[in-house]
Amino acid sequence: MSSTRRIKKGPGLRPLSAKRRRFMELRARGWGIRAAARGVGVSPAAVQNWASGYTIYHDGKAVKTVAPLDRLAVREISPRYLSEDERIQIADLHRDGVSVTKIAEQLNRAPSTIYRELKRNASSSGAYRPHEAHKQAVDRRARHHRRRIDAHPELFDAIAELLTQRWSPEQISRHLRVRYVDNPAMQLCHESIYQALYQPGSLLMRPSRLAPHRRSPLRTARDHRRAHVAQNRRRPRFEQPMLTIHDRPASADDRREAGHWEGDLVIGKEGLSAIGTLVERCTRTVRLLHLPRRDGVTVRQVLTERLKDLPPELLRSITWDQGTEMARHSEVTAALGVPVYFCDARSPWQRGSNENMNGVLRDYFPKGTDLSVHSPEHLLAVENELNHRPRRVLQDLSPAALFGALLASQSPRVLQR
Repeated sequence: MSSTRRIKKGPGLRPLSAKRRRFMELRARGWGIRAAARGVGVSPAAVQNWASGYTIYHDGKAVKTVAPLDRLAVREISPRYLSEDERIQIADLHRDGVSVTKIAEQLNRAPSTIYRELKRNASSSGAYRPHEAHKQAVDRRARHHRRRIDAHPELFDAIAELLTQRWSPEQISRHLRVRYVDNPAMQLCHESIYQALYQPGSLLMRPSRLAPHRRSPLRTARDHRRAHVAQNRRRPRFEQPMLTIHDRPASADDRREAGHWEGDLVIGKEGLSAIGTLVERCTRTVRLLHLPRRDGVTVRQVLTERLKDLPPELLRSITWDQGTEMARHSEVTAALGVPVYFCDARSPWQRGSNENMNGVLRDYFPKGTDLSVHSPEHLLAVENELNHRPRRVLQDLSPAALFGALLASQSPRVLQR
């Protein structure tokens, strides 16, 4: 017997749809609503209803609220479970007076399955409504359990403290595995930390002491998942005679020896203020330059002052982009006794360590703000915090530990920072 029941429309009330499943898959991967709508070939208005639900009004009054799509309701499930289509057939056959045994034969199911379905998922009035029955079944399939971070206050406090120091979830996860090697309850993978952060109303989503303007402890400042969008940056070409990065020795390229530095400026509001950044390629040590003015003379003076305390073994070269702030690069070479190499035009990846650090520093010095308000003491505090973070590329050692060991092996007359 074929069903003549009219299929209701609305999120959660239609039979399983490949487009709805695809939509939920794209959303789980971080796609935006509009992008996911284009990906599945559905109008933005329809997927907005899928994502947020909607309310049905009659004579100006709300008569029903349709819930958003549930990922359990739209995903493909094992054939051993009843589908929404089968529940519609059960309702039609049951309404026509067909026995439980006959219904089971038509659906190729056990009679006990049909009997339990009619008894377990019937409404309070005793009637069997297939869409409501399917929703009840979906709700029972969901696993409602407390996250480990919520069930263990000590774990929550440990993660919260490291987040206030702006450690990434991956750094925290690796740190917990090392510190609590014999206590699995105090270990957590980085994905679980991200999920706890992205949970609405998360107590972990709070600003840090040194970056109070950033509500999120994450470098991206996000409070929800988003697709990664690369941001390219352009610099004016440096026209004066110079050594290019292609002249730099191979020992600097493969990071075999310490002392090769990469530098750049982090620019403030309307280009009127800046902070100089230096990163040592081997140990990833960062040094920040307080610049009262953004010009070649100031950059040369401050850069020379910050690096003159280093021994020759820890100051072998400087690599910069082709910005005009390094117009006096020959004076820097004369003062420090090291060559200054310049990257190709519009090639920031040739100073990868420095570019990465500049992105991290935007947590503390956001774009579009006046950077001149930050004192040298504040820059030093940020510098120290970054240098004491463990780095995966350094086998979870901190730049400060490695750089300090190198300094200790040099002349005692050198100032050790």
